Amino acid sequence: MININNLSVEFSARPLFSNIGFVINRNDRIALTGKNGAGKSTLLKILAGLQQPTSGSVSVPNGVSVGYLPQQMEVADDTTLFEETAKAFADKVSYEDMLADTLAEIERRDDYESTEYAQLLERMDYLNQRMAMEASENVEAEIEKTLVGLGFSRNDFSRPTSEFSGGWRMRIELAKILLRRPDVLLLDEPTNHLDIESIQWLEQFLLSKARAVVLVSHDRAFLDNVTTRTIEITCGRIFDYKVKYSDFVVLRKERVEQQTRAYENQQKMIAETREFIERFRYKPSKAVQVQSRIKQLEKIVPIEVDEVDNSHLRLKFPPAPRSGDCPVIAEDVAKSYGSHTVFSNVTFTLKRGDKVAFVGKNGEGKSTLVKCIMDQIPYDGELRKGFNVKIGYFAQNQAQLLDGELTVFDTIDNVATGDMRTKVRDILGAFMFGGEASDKKVKVLSGGEKTRLAMIKLLLEPVNFLILDEPTNHLDMRTKDILKGAIKYFDGTVIVVSHDREFLDGLVDKVYEFGGGKVVENLGGIYDFLRKKNLGALSELELSTSPTANEDKEKVAEDSESQSSEPTAKESYAMQKAREKEVKKAEKAVREAEERISKLESEQKDVEDALSKGDSSAETLDRYAGITEKLENAMAEWEEAQTALENILKTNNIG
Repeated sequence: MININNLSVEFSARPLFSNIGFVINRNDRIALTGKNGAGKSTLLKILAGLQQPTSGSVSVPNGVSVGYLPQQMEVADDTTLFEETAKAFADKVSYEDMLADTLAEIERRDDYESTEYAQLLERMDYLNQRMAMEASENVEAEIEKTLVGLGFSRNDFSRPTSEFSGGWRMRIELAKILLRRPDVLLLDEPTNHLDIESIQWLEQFLLSKARAVVLVSHDRAFLDNVTTRTIEITCGRIFDYKVKYSDFVVLRKERVEQQTRAYENQQKMIAETREFIERFRYKPSKAVQVQSRIKQLEKIVPIEVDEVDNSHLRLKFPPAPRSGDCPVIAEDVAKSYGSHTVFSNVTFTLKRGDKVAFVGKNGEGKSTLVKCIMDQIPYDGELRKGFNVKIGYFAQNQAQLLDGELTVFDTIDNVATGDMRTKVRDILGAFMFGGEASDKKVKVLSGGEKTRLAMIKLLLEPVNFLILDEPTNHLDMRTKDILKGAIKYFDGTVIVVSHDREFLDGLVDKVYEFGGGKVVENLGGIYDFLRKKNLGALSELELSTSPTANEDKEKVAEDSESQSSEPTAKESYAMQKAREKEVKKAEKAVREAEERISKLESEQKDVEDALSKGDSSAETLDRYAGITEKLENAMAEWEEAQTALENILKTNNIG
């Protein structure tokens, strides 16, 4: 649907990426990845038409709609939540115009068997459905379903948007974009302000109702569950993989290893060539060979190894001063706002060296309890801190608290003391702010770079009690991994408030669940917690207290009671074997379709190589057309097989 042709972007004569090109196809699920500052958000803005490239073009066919969710935006404050969300349906006239244009185009064409004609019919059907939905009474139901899915309660619908925090405002904009159902969804870090339940709802929405999707996200599980294609921006180029993120990581590692070997071989050859030139430069008998080697050196195109592997990011917390045995003791702690009780009767003890997670639905009090521990807000009950407890606090909005007019260097130099003043450049270099990057103003940094800079400020103070409130928002995958490793080896006490499932796994040894005004302690890691509660999926990690969720739970209970007694062990075994057989058959169909696609893509590449070398004979062109048609059919078969497999897994509650 969207063609990106020879796109280049430069900032202050520094190339961000050069001559990149790819195609966003109908129903693509693309993960856009790369290190912080590689240009992911910039590329999304260009695709959305909000920024112009230095050169190249983006071709969007007439009638193709694009929805874009940036990392940060402003929301109008003159409406209620429901009224603001209903603006998603304000463009009814444009749908009527698009339908008229589509019908006119269908009448003009007679290529009834072509792909383009089929796409026109599909678009006509979509526009008719969209207009029918807007003309019916389902609009309010759609708005309600979407808002509840994103974590709002029905009591929120009449509240002014001005009462909501920045994270909830992002949810409002996300709801509007999802309700518009654009042909292409561009989402920049959509999970940053969502709890786990809302992330799971968004996953299901994107899988079942969205068309083409391009995602920037640092939530591994979210990317794996939603995307089937990964495009990496690195070294000013792109690498396009038709696999989900976790498979891309493996293939990327292999690619970097190949790059490294090729780079080392090239460096060895260059060294040997230069040695030959220097040795025989002044020998007349070797003049021809020397000149030949000089020309050979001039023609060499240097091999680059991906930027991330050349970085030296090492995150290490200073040794923690020893604290008392119990850094925090809570006894009957409670917090209320007016008649609303956030939590009550909270009692727990954190031992020195504990690493714990606070999990639960947004609004259940995770950040509130952190503020109580920090003495930032009043509370009832007793919170005692142990001897010599020194707290390092990373808040959700820490990156936004930085002074945008300061440079990166000045930001750290202003807080460094003693011997650290002489090491500011080294510290910044270790966090990928070396060279010219340290002279950038904070206001031009990406969200991830700001978060990394805020983390450096935290590291400059020796503490023995870390409280990290959503520390991974905006961090790229590599930085998240390194931060996770540093926290694991930190010898103090840690509280992590996070919705990032992969980040918490293997990091914490205790989970505090917030919900229903209570805080419940669970020993073990995040997946131990799931198993102890007999949860079938991560979507149940934070059970919603909304009326919809309660109604659903009551319906499940009623359905369970109406069913006959559970099948016998023999019947269960037979049913299980039948399900396994069905799944294997569907998996085989997907695998065979993927093998056909791989074979056809290889054949297509061979023909493209021949065409690039000047072979434009009728036979070659016909072969290329035939392979292209077969490849399209194979892709359609793969989509059908994949959909069938997903339906089987969903029906049988597998995976």
